[in-house]
Amino acid sequence: MGCVHGKYCCGKFSSSECGHRKNARAQRSLEYVPVPSHNFTLEYSFLTRRGYYPDSPDKENQDCFCIRTQIQGNPSIHLFGVYDGHGQFGGQCSNFVKDRLVEKLSNDPALLEDPVQSYTSAFLTTNQELHASQIDDSMSGTTAITVLVIGDTLYVANVGDSRAVLAVKDGNRIIAEDLSSDQTPYRRDEYERVKLCGARVLSVDQVEGLKDPDIQNWGDEESRGCDPPRLWVRNGMYPGTAFTRSIGDDLAETIGVIAIPEVSKVQLTPNHLFFIVASDGVFEFMSSQMVVDMAASYTDPRDACAAIAGESHKLWLEHENRTDDITIIIVQIKGFSN
Repeated sequence: MGCVHGKYCCGKFSSSECGHRKNARAQRSLEYVPVPSHNFTLEYSFLTRRGYYPDSPDKENQDCFCIRTQIQGNPSIHLFGVYDGHGQFGGQCSNFVKDRLVEKLSNDPALLEDPVQSYTSAFLTTNQELHASQIDDSMSGTTAITVLVIGDTLYVANVGDSRAVLAVKDGNRIIAEDLSSDQTPYRRDEYERVKLCGARVLSVDQVEGLKDPDIQNWGDEESRGCDPPRLWVRNGMYPGTAFTRSIGDDLAETIGVIAIPEVSKVQLTPNHLFFIVASDGVFEFMSSQMVVDMAASYTDPRDACAAIAGESHKLWLEHENRTDDITIIIVQIKGFSN
């Protein structure tokens, strides 16, 4: 989140090991999956890299991802998702959601009839199951950014501040088209929604009395500094979330953090070259256009994943004394025509 405090800002709830991947996973894996209904192919690769935390050298990678092909046995339905856990049990939360969300979609007989409703139902049911599980999600949770390919259509569902981006050919240029919108207090609609739910929206400096709390203007997402606006209960110094939607985060739900996804839909054209699904560790210091430009400069998505992760890591260390976990999936669209 561009802040040394991370997505949560409450000292006693610092991150800890949570029983899953400890090291970077960056296999040179290149996969192909056909979409026979429209006679094109998806070529994809992925990379996930544990962040550098000098104060917590053994901290787990709380990011995880899910790539599930042939959902419901249909060769033209595929899911690509990235889940960015946060809080003490964030890794457990992201792994739980990774498995349950795709399970809900796979078992929903209405998926093809109404993908948007199926998506929303899957997110909300998964959120309730996480609350009811043995995982303590009172101050832990995960964001979720997923792209569901159904034939020639992309359905993108998002809670949180990870991101999906589509590369669109426009003459001699390749334009980055955001498929999701980061859900943070920088967004006026999200800011007003959580305020109505009782949240105090303040930066850490404002909470600590170093800046005027009445100034409710923090710039925008692109120009933000290392002290973003966060959500706090009325009379407490918690939870300090820098996002307005997530799965889990039971306490933050009392002040407006919700698990209802924003769902967008894009019908593919021959000008759509590839899409990227990535955690906010990638986009913290790189714009969507920068990421797309770098990806477009490589023919092999494996090389593109490695280059983008390396550049993100470098930029983190130029701006801060740590890096976030970084996870990226690049999916190239091969052979699509009308």
